[in-house]
Amino acid sequence: MIKIAIAGATGYTGSELLRLLYLHPDVRVIRITSEQHSGERLSEVFPQFGDLMDLTYETLNPETLVKDADLIFLALPHTLSMEIVPRILKNGTPLIDLSADFRLKDASLYKTWYQVEHTAPDLLARSVYGLPELYRDAIVKTRFLANPGCYPTCAILGLAPLIKGGFIQRQGIVIDAKSGVSGAGKSPKPHLHFPEANESLAAYRIGEHQHTPEIEQEISRLAEEKITLSFTPHLIPMNRGLLCTSYGMLNRKVSTKDMVETYRAFYRDEPFIRIHQDGSLPNTRDVRGTNRCDIGLKVDDRTGRVIVVSVIDNLVKGASGQAVQNMNLMMGIRETTGLDLPPLTP
Repeated sequence: MIKIAIAGATGYTGSELLRLLYLHPDVRVIRITSEQHSGERLSEVFPQFGDLMDLTYETLNPETLVKDADLIFLALPHTLSMEIVPRILKNGTPLIDLSADFRLKDASLYKTWYQVEHTAPDLLARSVYGLPELYRDAIVKTRFLANPGCYPTCAILGLAPLIKGGFIQRQGIVIDAKSGVSGAGKSPKPHLHFPEANESLAAYRIGEHQHTPEIEQEISRLAEEKITLSFTPHLIPMNRGLLCTSYGMLNRKVSTKDMVETYRAFYRDEPFIRIHQDGSLPNTRDVRGTNRCDIGLKVDDRTGRVIVVSVIDNLVKGASGQAVQNMNLMMGIRETTGLDLPPLTP
């Protein structure tokens, strides 16, 4: 039985991680931390766990966190992990960081996009970007993993076959993305209040969203050249779910059917990727509560564009589920263990 410790287990990502780990047959959570709820029982903060997990929140202390743990999850707010990670890595315990603090390889980008100087830039090269569909071999070998963001996961998986196969032009790539309100986190903010978010649709942070450099980094790695793209996120009035509609100008004439077959071949052995039939497009309801990414596409002959629609549950494949998938790979467990979940419907 693999023993797990989780730092920051009070947000939406942390609670989803606890739900998935409870269902996992090979692990046991032994420690959870929270600065705000230290000393409180898990069931007091999240009544849904009731008598399922007998845990009490502790104050975060890196030296205590690693005690008797076989793997650590950090589910802390962005910019906090960079202070904690160096102390944990000294102990040698495998670590999965769900924040953005070690996703970017260029330390200067943190000042531009997160308004902070990175305090552990020497560790950026050590972290493995945890997108299994692209970096499985490296994930299996690492002890320090940076779990991808939700928007980047959905966008990169949707675009990867096009970029890797050289099907689209490198300039003019557009990603139009829409996320449920849980993607903005649990901390109360005026625009997330029910009367503000309900029956409303709004774009935000156009041209300056912090996930932009993460998407560009990975698309550039696939293209083997620097890619600059347009990414616009939107907030939609539902709890969970994320949809990316990505646009690219085709380099050559190709049919929708042939493009679908290209995607099927690219993701042939991927347990959590489903490619829709010719002309069929995915819906967020079909992946709700699962670790799946569904992808559909259409070639627009009139404009010469290919339009790809990819959907995920932002809290599962976009965060905690992908973290569990990465844990399985790192710890030598069957990759799909604990994640063979049907969607939550309705």
